[in-house]
Amino acid sequence: MKQWKIAAIAAATVLATLGSTGAMAAEQYMPVLSYRTGPYAPNGVPIADGIVDYMKLVNERGGINGVKLLIEECETAYDTARSVECYERTKAKNGGAVAIQPWSTGATFALTEKAPIDKISLVTLGYGRSESADGSVFKWNFPLAGNYWVGADVIIQAIGKREGGMDKLKGKKIALIYHDSPYGKESIPMVRERAKMLGFSVMELPVAHPGVEQKATWLQIRKERPDYVIMWGFGVMNSTALKEAQATGYPRDKMYGSWWAGAEPDTRDAGEAAKGYNAVALQNSADKNAAVVKETLGKLYAQGKGTASTKDEVGSVLWLRGAMSSMVVVEGIRRAQERFGKGKVMNGEQVRWGLENLNLTAERIKEIGFENVIRPLATNCQDHMGSYWARIETWDGKEWKISSDWMQGDEQIIKPMIKAAAAKYAQEQKITPRTGTDCDS
Repeated sequence: MKQWKIAAIAAATVLATLGSTGAMAAEQYMPVLSYRTGPYAPNGVPIADGIVDYMKLVNERGGINGVKLLIEECETAYDTARSVECYERTKAKNGGAVAIQPWSTGATFALTEKAPIDKISLVTLGYGRSESADGSVFKWNFPLAGNYWVGADVIIQAIGKREGGMDKLKGKKIALIYHDSPYGKESIPMVRERAKMLGFSVMELPVAHPGVEQKATWLQIRKERPDYVIMWGFGVMNSTALKEAQATGYPRDKMYGSWWAGAEPDTRDAGEAAKGYNAVALQNSADKNAAVVKETLGKLYAQGKGTASTKDEVGSVLWLRGAMSSMVVVEGIRRAQERFGKGKVMNGEQVRWGLENLNLTAERIKEIGFENVIRPLATNCQDHMGSYWARIETWDGKEWKISSDWMQGDEQIIKPMIKAAAAKYAQEQKITPRTGTDCDS
């Protein structure tokens, strides 16, 4: 009961900050499933702050063609059951939710069958079910900007480039240390596929939630001495792994994390001890100079309207990812308005159409302040992801710095994997893949 009170207070605070506009005003309801409490709170807080800050910024800009956003947080503590409860509590409020961001791969799995019934899009920017990129099967899922198979492939490409070519990976040994959860297990298919193609061996090492106990894992690393470590971690698992790597003497520059293992909370405590550690970046890394960051500081924080406890968080890796996730939903609503009526509140089916017909051009990205943060992104009936690009970032001891050019996940490998996994899901769920008129609807 106490935790729900926290959620209610947080929601009331957000609504009070936005101002009491009354039920008469045209408002698009935007529930935010956040986790500001629990073992993953150090990661969840900046994400939630970025999500809410960008929605507030949209309101400061005048809304979406005049339609303001009504923001309400619901605390999940990164727990699947509580995430489902939040979904059920918010889905029909204030005219109905049109898009939900579960912010958990486990919650995404749990909600995937509910979304089509409720006509609510699940937007999972850089997480969730990798095969849900296939919009012909997953009509209501949108893993926008990149899935885990893109991330894993880009990491392996980066390691190959470092070795002097992908062919040089033959005979190498790579350890995959992964969070023993649906999130962590999403990395396995791509690493196995690349190992089979390129001839390297894989040590698969699961780490139990929340990840503070890794002694046995690193004893095995010390014994086997893999050439590289890929770390699919989250929360305290990441900082613990870096400390164990230091204690074991494993070089941090031979470690590559997922984009959920490459943010300031993961490396800040380790500081210099984590220097050289790499991670794949989901389009963005930290960027204090991004136009959207400067606009947020000027229009929100300088006016005492910011969400984060300190303005120093604005532009950090996870704050920017949260803002980016809000941005793609807002642009989906804007796209829906272009077809169904500018200045009108959109319903679930209309927003789903908007998300499926996104066309974020370089010009539009610059206009809304995300230049150099995200690449152009376009979706359609078959492709609900819209982009296969990522970058590598490296911790310099004090902050994250982009350390590679843009790299494209190999579509000749990833697309067949998506199709095969989606076809299996369709068969299990007795779903007829969309074609023709359904794709135009």
